[in-house]
Amino acid sequence: MTNKEIYAEWVKGQETLPLFMQPWWMDAVCAGKEWDVLLYPADAQRPEDVQAAMPVLKRKRWWMRYIVMPQQTQIGGIWKREVGKDERALNDSEVAVGFAEQLKALKLQYYYQQYPIGSIYPALMHDIGFHVKERVTYRIDDLSNLDQVIDRFSKNKKRQLQKALSLHAERGKISAEEFYQFHTNCLLEQRKRVSYSREFLLVLERKTQRNKCSEIITIHNADGEVYAAAFLVWDKKSLYYLIPTYSHEHRESGASALLVLEAIKFAREKGVAFDFEGSMLRGVASHYKQFGPTPTRYYSVRKYYNPFFRLAIAWNYLREWRMR
Repeated sequence: MTNKEIYAEWVKGQETLPLFMQPWWMDAVCAGKEWDVLLYPADAQRPEDVQAAMPVLKRKRWWMRYIVMPQQTQIGGIWKREVGKDERALNDSEVAVGFAEQLKALKLQYYYQQYPIGSIYPALMHDIGFHVKERVTYRIDDLSNLDQVIDRFSKNKKRQLQKALSLHAERGKISAEEFYQFHTNCLLEQRKRVSYSREFLLVLERKTQRNKCSEIITIHNADGEVYAAAFLVWDKKSLYYLIPTYSHEHRESGASALLVLEAIKFAREKGVAFDFEGSMLRGVASHYKQFGPTPTRYYSVRKYYNPFFRLAIAWNYLREWRMR
């Protein structure tokens, strides 16, 4: 069995594995690219031998090999086997060292992944020479009382919701293709471009629909004109506000605030937490903070194996910027 085949069987016993680390998710977001799995121990031959795993997206540019996060994927890194009450706990330091050795053996120039919330491995990877950086996502974990959730909204967001009283929310109103076109048009209003391709979204929507964990919600007026929309995904613990967008032309309508509220209501129906996902941009974070969420830390782990990689990436960014 290949590592990916072993991993596909192994994850069936990992009840709390995040959506973003599922094999089928990696298939979707890495379509046309190479992804693989590092296993611990490295010589594991069967799913029952695996103690921990690290799904990775492998990339190559020129002569450089590196590992980075796939598009629209918040979480990666190391996931250790869920240990039963009567089982011996893993030696986490040995696990971290084991993966570090496997990464080194790949002869990479660069490694970067964002680890799950609450993972102990970023600190352990830091101890063996990796650079760790704090990241923040905004979450609402307790949705049991919707009135209390709304009460924590800022005055500004409550005013926006009042403006949106004449608008309507609907699930499944538009297809993934229509969502992509709407997102494209919304960004064109601001002279920006969509960061993912149409084909990427169609594959992702197909895979998530097959696994019954995605929905597109829209906010529209009485005539059916869409003002805002969001592509949502979820797992057994959280619903993620993955790709939201709204028309800049109708920014004063309150549609963006109503979109968040409807997504929160949907998470409540699912019985999971609501995660704003992707909250590191200052303007985006400022918008999300007004809904009263809890800032929740998680960590990225990075290592430059070749110092020239920094210069190569900087040169490439400059070249792309000049071509705009």
